[in-house]
Amino acid sequence: MIRFILLQNRQGKTRLAKYYVPLEDSEKHKVEYEVHRLVVNRDPKFTNFVEFRTHKVIYRRYAGLFFSLCVDITDNELAYLECIHLFVEILDHFFSNVCELDLVFNFHKAIIERMGELEKLE
Repeated sequence: MIRFILLQNRQGKTRLAKYYVPLEDSEKHKVEYEVHRLVVNRDPKFTNFVEFRTHKVIYRRYAGLFFSLCVDITDNELAYLECIHLFVEILDHFFSNVCELDLVFNFHKAIIERMGELEKLE
């Protein structure tokens, strides 16, 4: 199960956060800080999976953004890496070469339009 999804830049600024478990705001900020420190300082030679508290974080860096998922310890890491890649491909297709500023200023457009498309399929 996915606990949360974070998109953060190299400086640690969270550009998107979605939590699927209830957390207080102070705990959310603490988690975001800890995850950023965990992934940004990791050697690129290591895997993109790292233990975090009683869960694990699967992350991938695209340009200046880190896409991080926190999942249960028994979940399949490669499936989640593929999910991250698919999400980036969708963003890239929608924004025509997505960048951090697209996410900051136009992300609501992508979410609203994609949700509308999904509703049409149902």
